[in-house]
Amino acid sequence: MNIDYSITPGRKLEKIEFQEKNIKPIISIISPYYNGEKYINQTAYCILNQTFPCWEWIIVDDGSKNKESLKKLDEISSLDKRIKVLHKKNEGPSVARDYGVEKSDSNSKYVFFLDADDLIEATCLECLYWTLETNPKASWAYTDSIGFEGLEYTWNKLFNSNKMKTQNDLILTSLIKKSDFNEVGGFGIKEKGVYEDWNLWLKMISKGKFPVKANFYGIWYRRKKEEGELQRSKNNHERAMEIVHQTASTIKNTVEAINYPKFDYDWDDITDSVESIPKLKAKRDGKINILMIIPWMVTGGADKFNLDLIKRIDKNKFNFTVITTEVSNNDCRQHFDEQCRVYDLTTFLDQKYWFAFVNYIIEKNNIDIVFNSNSEMGYAFLPLIKANHPETPIIDYVHMEEWYNRNGGYSRDSSKTESVIDKTLTCNENSRKILIDHFGRKPEETKTVYIGVDEKEFDPDKYNKEELKEKYNIPKDKMVVSYICRITEQKRPFLFLNVVKKLKDKNYIFLVVGDGNLLNKMQSEAKSMGLSDSLMFLGNIEETKEIYSISDMTINCSIKEGLALTAYESLSMGVPVISSDVGGQKELVSSDVGIIVPCMQKEDEIYNFKYEDEEINNYATAIEKITSNIDKYKAKCRKRILNNFVIDKMIENMTTIFEQTVKNPNEQKIENGKGLANNISLCKELITKSFFVIQVKYLWEIHNYNLYYGYLDNYKLDAFKEKMWKYAPYRALIKVLQKLGLIKLIKKLKKDIH
Repeated sequence: MNIDYSITPGRKLEKIEFQEKNIKPIISIISPYYNGEKYINQTAYCILNQTFPCWEWIIVDDGSKNKESLKKLDEISSLDKRIKVLHKKNEGPSVARDYGVEKSDSNSKYVFFLDADDLIEATCLECLYWTLETNPKASWAYTDSIGFEGLEYTWNKLFNSNKMKTQNDLILTSLIKKSDFNEVGGFGIKEKGVYEDWNLWLKMISKGKFPVKANFYGIWYRRKKEEGELQRSKNNHERAMEIVHQTASTIKNTVEAINYPKFDYDWDDITDSVESIPKLKAKRDGKINILMIIPWMVTGGADKFNLDLIKRIDKNKFNFTVITTEVSNNDCRQHFDEQCRVYDLTTFLDQKYWFAFVNYIIEKNNIDIVFNSNSEMGYAFLPLIKANHPETPIIDYVHMEEWYNRNGGYSRDSSKTESVIDKTLTCNENSRKILIDHFGRKPEETKTVYIGVDEKEFDPDKYNKEELKEKYNIPKDKMVVSYICRITEQKRPFLFLNVVKKLKDKNYIFLVVGDGNLLNKMQSEAKSMGLSDSLMFLGNIEETKEIYSISDMTINCSIKEGLALTAYESLSMGVPVISSDVGGQKELVSSDVGIIVPCMQKEDEIYNFKYEDEEINNYATAIEKITSNIDKYKAKCRKRILNNFVIDKMIENMTTIFEQTVKNPNEQKIENGKGLANNISLCKELITKSFFVIQVKYLWEIHNYNLYYGYLDNYKLDAFKEKMWKYAPYRALIKVLQKLGLIKLIKKLKKDIH
């Protein structure tokens, strides 16, 4: 995951006000403080911005002498009545923390140690609280962390109790059961600089206590190069390790942690709520509150639509809350966190509690609209959402239909739940027509909203083509044809290679920009086809505008699209587009700005990498036709976007739809919701079955996540196979895996069969 270390939480105050008065603290946040006025304002904002209000913040002044520091504490304590400042003589941070716990509210259940210069994300406490409430045998919960300022890094470590005896992989900033903390005697160390946090975890382990690891970046750890308690411990290493070894020697048994993401759903009852979680309600601020349910936060056309919508819509009119439902490294999460509150259910909750959390968010945040965009589990939730909240309208956005994916993909999901959906939006007219003609949807309940492109951002006048060609080592005397996409089966990269082969002896250089599950195979195939002189693999490039700038045309070979984002961007940059005739491509790529090529392969043949000569020739001919009339095509590309497909138009349309839907919800859908309230068990069963439908894909996503972060010990092929064996015959499983492109796993399974 790429981190922008300048985008730290708490840079501004965004406090949520709640209707409840005199909220009792469940979490006691403890911060030792010693002459620390420099950073504490931002730490305070992080705490005040928390989405869970049931906390007290105890700042333990450890004998500060600096007048400005003491004055700063007075300022901070005046910000909120939940903030308390205690003063004591200087004895070091571990004594200060123990003192803070001792003075914490007698009713608080958890303690959270946060240094006065460190930061936390807005949803951190809420997610950790939920994960401990739903994993009641665990003693503490922690997240991945980000080091920033003096040193910049990400910290993702699985808990290993045996390894902890000799190496501390955990930071102190965690949510801990106060009763368990007290049971082990707290820190119990009066010496300074002796790895007191490491020693605490060893004391917990020695008592058989274990943590939950939530896999999102919730903590920002300020790493000053030569300052702080960590550095003092290193300077006092011999004595610190003496204490650590003494405590480690008391550990007799291995302790296992709970690690997210995981799939362990086993026909458990789907619940509407978790009894121990308090009922909360934020104050209304006059805005429309939207809950957006999406699969993940990654780089892609549908995903960019989700982010652009949240980012660009009028913040004076709308509040967004985002919930995600599929395992991913979420490389775009920072951008979402900047715009709204985000909860990735896969990172901190068992599946059986997912709906309870969704229901909790709807009630707590006064949700006015539920908006589902490409989340398979989101669709499974919709009937139960409507049963619980019949007055809350539901809107969904269908980015494309996929006949190779559950015989329609999200179009089918949308249609099976149409009785509770007020309005279904599509990104092109072709998809809308399929919903109406094939799935029998009512025309008045469907609408096309083109995604569009930011014409100010994708402006060719901002870029120097010659300089960029030098930057990417592109030959100046060749026509540049760019293939910009995820390298997956849907995009048919091997068809593209056949087109390159057809033209390899002519004056073209072909650029491949992107990554994906087929990239390595594509590179190997290109080499075996002798295309090295005609083809350049540039990898995943965030600044695709530079690639468009050096391109003479772009090519899209997809077997399926809704309406490709790359087509919008290419035309906005004045670059003609050659595209397969799929989805709504021809609604955008008219004959004066590009060429539409007939798709001669059926969607269910997506895993067949052999292509008809006629289709290969059609692409080659289209490239040569554009080449011979390049100036004519380029002249009209940007005008096509400016006249019809700018992103501001999409925002305008979505704003109108949201406002009208809240003002005039579909009365029939409300009645349908009330009817479903009498059939709650049926709604819950739909969710249950959906969890098992997604299981193969979900487990594979977990596998990819573990590989991405190097958690090889956490991935056991035999365990994966055994889990799958429970739900599908071997040969049927092989067919599913083959469609997912899991070649290595298929070979092992076939070997087992023989």
